[in-house]
Amino acid sequence: MLAGYRPPVPRPTMSRVRTHAGMLASRRAVLLGGAAAVLAGCTAEPDAEPSPEASTRSASPTEQPSAEPTEPEPSERPTDEYTTTVATSVVASLPVFAQPGDLDDRDADVDQERVLERAEEISGELVLLALETGRAWVHVQLPIRPNGTTGWVRARDVRLSRHSFAVEVFLSDHELVVTERGSEVLRTDVGVGRTDRPTPGGNYYIKELLAPPDPEGLYGPYAYGLSGFSTVFTEFYGGDAVIGIHGTDEPELVGQDVSSGCIRLPNEQIVALVEQIGLPLGTPVTITA
Repeated sequence: MLAGYRPPVPRPTMSRVRTHAGMLASRRAVLLGGAAAVLAGCTAEPDAEPSPEASTRSASPTEQPSAEPTEPEPSERPTDEYTTTVATSVVASLPVFAQPGDLDDRDADVDQERVLERAEEISGELVLLALETGRAWVHVQLPIRPNGTTGWVRARDVRLSRHSFAVEVFLSDHELVVTERGSEVLRTDVGVGRTDRPTPGGNYYIKELLAPPDPEGLYGPYAYGLSGFSTVFTEFYGGDAVIGIHGTDEPELVGQDVSSGCIRLPNEQIVALVEQIGLPLGTPVTITA
């Protein structure tokens, strides 16, 4: 689990993360993590002292597939079955509202339910999965508890972009499959949560990409943070118990129920996802039994 979203020590100042959260046409991405972040989902006990390798580091610029940034579109426009829309906050504090009666009504009078702070994300980006878009409002999945929570944000407060990737995790088969426009681009064995601290099933999305300082350490060279949380732990090492997909320093345990909820990949496979495939932020992740 990716803990440390409210770390006990001050975080260093970070450059803005430029990944597929913005779908930049330049195809450049700088992958950053806060030095106080804790990647704790595969440790044996949540009350143990976190390893120094749990901190994250800056990574070298990496090529990512390009995608065209887009403007909000009318809600009635048909959606391609392979296309995912990502909404990235362009404001520091993002208001989330109750459902408006009309996604195209800029003057809709609806109650504000909560505010999400971009500064509270380790990556410095607040990435949401768009479920429906209109000229004035966007229906989004939120990276908060309980898992699967949704809300509505103003279209002017987010930047929309699109991609065609998806991830499926099959817990009983210990397998992860990545597709692009429905075609398989990667399949790998994975380690998943133990019976007493399972990987929760459900529909999530990738909200961040972190780089641990030791690429051969506990979490391997990269870790994706998901929008979902452990259903067993409410926190991990002082931070929220976020489910992650990451590498491992115990490749012999891949294919087993070994983690505290995170999904472990062989290091060569997580590197392929980041550096070769360029799996974008906002990728939907479906976890099933």
